[in-house]
Amino acid sequence: MDCKRIALVAHDARKRDLIAWIGANIAALDGHLFWATGTTGRLVREAHPSLDVTSLKSGPLGGDQQIGAMIAEGRIDLLVFFVDPMTAQPHDVDVKALTRLATLYNIPMACNEATADMVVSSPLFSDGYCPRPVDFAAHDSRSV
Repeated sequence: MDCKRIALVAHDARKRDLIAWIGANIAALDGHLFWATGTTGRLVREAHPSLDVTSLKSGPLGGDQQIGAMIAEGRIDLLVFFVDPMTAQPHDVDVKALTRLATLYNIPMACNEATADMVVSSPLFSDGYCPRPVDFAAHDSRSV
């Protein structure tokens, strides 16, 4: 098994859903490394103490940005972010920045349970899949 570095984020209304999803997929997730925003990390550790979860700051206090920085540094392989589309988020710009970075750096991102199920049930999840590296040479060498 290829050890994945997985970021976990969930809006307040979706935290219970994320905890339940992890429980339903604990066999596939066991042995991987996790980073999570503040409260999400604490709740995941309480519900699933066998998982290696490092808590960062709460999302509104910079946790989303911490995960974004880890993505930009190549330190995250998968973002599981259970989004609440029905509630306005006070830190919406941070949420958008995080999802933009996951897209930009070509890492898998699951924003709901169905997508997260597809990701962890795929043979690529355990077979050492490595996404195509992103080449920013053209961007870096552009004239301003």
